[in-house]
Amino acid sequence: MKCPYCQTDESSVVDTTHDSQGGIRRRRECNACHQRFSTYERIILNTPLIVKRDGTREEFSRDKLMAGLRIACAKRPVSGQALESLVNQIEADLQKRGRSEVNSRVVGDLAVKGLKELDHIAYVRYAIVYLRMDDLHAIREEIDHLLSEEEKE
Repeated sequence: MKCPYCQTDESSVVDTTHDSQGGIRRRRECNACHQRFSTYERIILNTPLIVKRDGTREEFSRDKLMAGLRIACAKRPVSGQALESLVNQIEADLQKRGRSEVNSRVVGDLAVKGLKELDHIAYVRYAIVYLRMDDLHAIREEIDHLLSEEEKE
């Protein structure tokens, strides 16, 4: 593993922990500059191709999904750990389906559902783009729906 500080290939593992999603976090120390850094290993299973609205197909991208979720959660009290967990859940759900292709709508629905549980403002931000809410009345209806759900709780 290359040291991110001095680019040396020699490092030692100081600590190893396992997480609930099947990943392994390793704390490492560079043998040359003695800086410490962490690496994360996870099993890569086949994820299906994503079929977009226009019919094109592309590989599932954790980074692309995470970027969209981060934009929706900007300046909101949602931790990076919670977003990482949501992306892990979505990816695992897609892999469990056992299909070679999945409609992009499925990914969007899973993201919307997860954000709704994490933060209502982030959910509305994401839903505006994902559900193509292009007028204020549609946005207001969704907010009213959220408020009525919250009052029931």
